Order: sequence, then structure tokens, then C-alpha cells
Amino acid sequence: QVQLVESGGGSVQSGGSLRLSCAASGSTSSVIWLGWFRQAPGKEREGVGFSSRDGRETVYTDSVKGRFTISQDNAKTTLYLQMSSLKPEDTAMYYCAAASRFPRAWPPHESDAGYWGQGTQVTVSA
Repeated sequence: QVQLVESGGGSVQSGGSLRLSCAASGSTSSVIWLGWFRQAPGKEREGVGFSSRDGRETVYTDSVKGRFTISQDNAKTTLYLQMSSLKPEDTAMYYCAAASRFPRAWPPHESDAGYWGQGTQVTVSA
């Protein structure tokens, strides 16, 4: 089992930056991929960005490319999402996710995730 705990959400004005963190514990050596999803009110959950555990493969949804960056600490126990040039449409609950199985496709679908964090709210005002 893997436990994921997010932090770093908050409120920021349009154009601002935030860094989300996802601390992983438990059987972290079993993790194959990890990443971020988000869900805005009244909308479906969508993938934001993902990384292979070794960090060699990353992928982002088109709407955040060039603005968001995924990284990990050297111990591979903390996943970060650096968000810059934030827009009001980035407002959502952000969830960290991971899995110990290869996804059916890359980027992963939410149904591929085996582990979820509790979520952290990001609010961007105009």
C-alpha cells in the first residue's frame, strides 16, 4: 500500500504561482507512475501531468504545457507540481495519484490510479 498526502494549495491571483507537494509513504518502491489530476466544480476529473517513477517520462495536458512542471525529490518520495502563470480556469481540487501497475495508455486515465491523496484546493482569482 502507498499513502499520498498533498499540500501547498491555496488562493492566488491570476498570473501567480503555487507549488503543490505530494508526500508518498508506504511501499513507494512499488510505484511505477505518479501524477496529478484535478476536478473543477461541475466538471469531470481530468489529468494534469504525470511522471514515471524514475522521472524519465513526463507528460502534461495541453492546457498546462509550458506553465506547469512536475518534479520529484532525490529520494523519489515527494512529487511536486510547480504551477506558474495561473489562470482562473486552473481553479480546482488537485489530487495526487499513483499506481503500481503500468497504465493502459500514457497519459494514464484516472481508472489506472491505485492510490489517491485527499486533494488540495487551488483557487485562482481574476
